[in-house]
Amino acid sequence: MSNPRDYQENYATSQDGLSLYYRDYSANDNGCIPALCLPGMTRNSKDFEDLAPHLAKIRRVLCADLRGRGRSASDPDISHYNPRTYMDDLWRVLDHAGVPSVVVVGTSLGGILAMLMATSKPERVRGAILNDIGPVLEREGLDRITNYVSDFATVSSWEDAALIARKNNEAFLPDYGPNDWMTFARRIFVEEKSGSIRPDFDLGIADAMRAADGGPNEMWSIFEGLKAIPALVIRGAISDLLSDEGVNRMVEKKPDLQRVTVPNRGHVPALNEPECLIAIDVFFRDL
Repeated sequence: MSNPRDYQENYATSQDGLSLYYRDYSANDNGCIPALCLPGMTRNSKDFEDLAPHLAKIRRVLCADLRGRGRSASDPDISHYNPRTYMDDLWRVLDHAGVPSVVVVGTSLGGILAMLMATSKPERVRGAILNDIGPVLEREGLDRITNYVSDFATVSSWEDAALIARKNNEAFLPDYGPNDWMTFARRIFVEEKSGSIRPDFDLGIADAMRAADGGPNEMWSIFEGLKAIPALVIRGAISDLLSDEGVNRMVEKKPDLQRVTVPNRGHVPALNEPECLIAIDVFFRDL
């Protein structure tokens, strides 16, 4: 059984000189296609502490912190907080890791990057798993995320951090208990050497999101990048960002698209739910 800490910590360098952190869960070389796990808008590699060791039993798994998140450097120019820049950073990460092609597992923003990468360099993306994201998004969910990202503040204790995590997310994770919320908090906040606890992302990302007015809610042009490769979409049954109708439209465009709906989850499933693990294991097995 893999240990959640059984990974190497590495840093690539972006084209403009920023340090880009990624975790490398290296399995024995058995010819399996590596996985690249990409988090949501303000999240980081810690989100995959359950999924990555599971996948790493038989394949190499990379979990990246996008610029301005986790241990990757913040960008002094918030206009660089955009999907095209993130995609360029990810090619640098893959090159640094010596990985020519991957299956991308993308949560929310990470799923948008999966589609963008497959459109930009199809020879390097062998498959994609989209976690509660697609080319058509509900404006209600986009507005909520923009407001939510703007609502973070430094807190004085981990108990306060867990309360904030619960307040902002309990509608979408209704069966979470106190231990779950503390785990959640430790993935979205970080403790400084001084003892203060702050959000584990650059607050300039919120300014960039407001400047972009939440971003587009239809991205069918980049969804085209998935047409020629295996893909799976995971949807939280109570998601306010990806609707069941939206998934139906995706299947109309790509009839071989695999799909699974996770009960009691909104935006986003944690990818440790039994429904997720079964669907992901089947997807990789068939690959």
